[in-house]
Amino acid sequence: MRLVIFTEPQQGASYEDLRRLAQVTEDTGYDGFFRSDHYLAMGGDGLPGPTDAWATLAALAVQTKRLRLGTLVTSATFRLPGPLAITVAQIDEMSGGRIELGLGGGWFEAEHTGYGIPFPPLGERFDRLEEQLEIVTGLWSTPLGSTYSFDGKHYQVLDSPALPKPVQSPRPPVIVGGAGKKRTPALAARFADEFNTPFAKLEELPAMYQRVRDASAEIGRATPPAFSAAAVLCVGRDDAEVARRAAAIGREVEEMRDNGGIVGTPNEVVDILGRYAETGATRMYLQALDLADLNHVELVATAVAPQLA
Repeated sequence: MRLVIFTEPQQGASYEDLRRLAQVTEDTGYDGFFRSDHYLAMGGDGLPGPTDAWATLAALAVQTKRLRLGTLVTSATFRLPGPLAITVAQIDEMSGGRIELGLGGGWFEAEHTGYGIPFPPLGERFDRLEEQLEIVTGLWSTPLGSTYSFDGKHYQVLDSPALPKPVQSPRPPVIVGGAGKKRTPALAARFADEFNTPFAKLEELPAMYQRVRDASAEIGRATPPAFSAAAVLCVGRDDAEVARRAAAIGREVEEMRDNGGIVGTPNEVVDILGRYAETGATRMYLQALDLADLNHVELVATAVAPQLA
């Protein structure tokens, strides 16, 4: 099981907060450091205000050496596909080939209206996501010296030189996730290297992963995407420390457990992660909500991760 620290900076974090946590994440041996792509807090004041996901990752690309870096997930409503492909390819070069692109349709209407970003209806957002996945992966996979064109309903690309190329070959990993029963599995089967289930109950995961396997089989994809899951993290050396960390993020211990959270003492958490592995998940995104609690991240690295090996 590969462990990734996953952050939600829109809830209140500066770049320095993220850099500090990313450095501890790298130093303690995690597989990666990912962040959400949001511009508005979901409760609370969000001070000091949002940081841009890809600006953050560009800086971390040159301030870390080993960590995989990426978004879970970038909203297709925020960026045009051509510039997004350029940005991710450039940061892949800056990182020496450690970038991953999580891409979704977008869902949080208030951040769109709050920052002047168009927010189409759900069906159109899925249509735009599909075209963006087609264009971004198409630009990256176009051979050097050739051009790329695409004529879609929402985006048109004509004779693009499809540059720059990312460092990773054939391209940076693409992550598609969500709980949708039809279009999401179909998009994952067509485009994704990894399918992620965000904050789902453990018992829901097998069916969600099976839908992606079925969609992959339908298009003749022999090997489906890898499977991963995201869950809130709340670990303590004893029950009192677990309760203290839960209170610090405004959550209830039993509520988090009931909803698939990675919650409890180190031995309890090892058991929970084992159950995730049994569903087919090979990578866990551990949602660390208190970005100032560096000891939390260190505890999981020293008391949980060695038991997984």
